Formats: sequence, structure tokens, C-alpha cells
Amino acid sequence: MDDSKVVGGKVKKPGKRGRKPAKIDLKAKLERSRQSARECRARKKLRYQYLEELVSSRERAICALREELEMYKQWCMVMDQGKIPSEIKALLTGEEQGKTQQNSTKLTKAGKTEANSSNP
Repeated sequence: MDDSKVVGGKVKKPGKRGRKPAKIDLKAKLERSRQSARECRARKKLRYQYLEELVSSRERAICALREELEMYKQWCMVMDQGKIPSEIKALLTGEEQGKTQQNSTKLTKAGKTEANSSNP
């Protein structure tokens, strides 16, 4: 006997369910696969280059911080001996000069505003 079923006036034959495979040219499918693999390798290469650059920049930053730390350690050792390193003196005098320059600039600006406000 025939295994066909009649559903809603249509005859259905038993067999595989779901989507039927499209009849794609195998050479085109293979070429698409190769192209996809090439693109994947290119993305992977770029990702690794980016990560290597990131690591090298972080390593440079670490080296700079280590040098700065070593400099501060040397300064502390000198200060423990009761001396003030010349670098710290230069920093302090530079900051004092910067503050005095900022204050004088503020005073001249304030003086100009007062002069402008007194003249109607």
C-alpha cells in the first residue's frame, strides 16, 4: 500500500523533513569557503598585531615608571642623609616662580577689570 497521506486535499509523501539543500555549484561553494578562510586569517593577523603593539606600549610604560620609581628612591636616600637633591630644589623653585607668575597675571587681570568697571 502507498504511504502517502492526504492532508487538506494535498498528497504528502513521506521522506526527509525540513529545508531541502539548494543545488549550489560545488566549485563556487569551495571558493566562498576559501575566501572566508582568507578573511579570517587576515582578521586574526590584525588582531595579533594590535595585541603585540598594546603589549609593547605597556612594557615601555612599565619601564618608564620603574625608572621614575628608582629616581624617587635615590632622592629619598639623599634626603635621609639630610641633603636636598638639586632636582627637588629646581622643582620647588620652578613651582614658586610659576605661582608668583600666576598670581601676578591674576592681579593684572583683576586690575584691568576694576579699571574697566570704574570707567562707565
